[in-house]
Amino acid sequence: MMELEGKKVLTIIEDDFEDSELIYPHYRMQEAGADALIAGPVADKVYTGKNGVPVKSDAAFHEVEIKEFDAILVPGGWAPDKLRRYDAVLEMVKFMMNEQRVVGQICHAGWVLVSADVLNERTVTSTPGIKHDMINAGATWVDEPVTTDGNLISSRRPPDLPAYGRALVEAIR
Repeated sequence: MMELEGKKVLTIIEDDFEDSELIYPHYRMQEAGADALIAGPVADKVYTGKNGVPVKSDAAFHEVEIKEFDAILVPGGWAPDKLRRYDAVLEMVKFMMNEQRVVGQICHAGWVLVSADVLNERTVTSTPGIKHDMINAGATWVDEPVTTDGNLISSRRPPDLPAYGRALVEAIR
């Protein structure tokens, strides 16, 4: 049996995502047997990563029944600064955090969690560039490849993706 068979994982998307931080975890979830979907502001739209990788959304935010998902993944890049402006995204993240379901965030994705106001008294990592944003949101920031604090899995940047992928699979399983 595959590790994540029967699990549903949602990745959220907007233009200018960090290509590897969306693609690698998404495919890692599929590889482990999860039903992995991508949602953006618009369904069936091609979004473009910072390095030009095109990724098509499966659904629009408003179509997602977040209660059906075991995990939500937020990629980094410049997309999080756009994603944090959607009430639907903030509500999905808050729901997943409140229900103790897995929330994965890497690099600049921490901005979405800052805006969702879910980091108080949590231990996280991120790209050092948003370290102070995370601390000001009430988190304890650590400089580690991946940090697991209950249902919250955080990672710094692309070179940390293997550790991030392993931690996500372990947490979702």
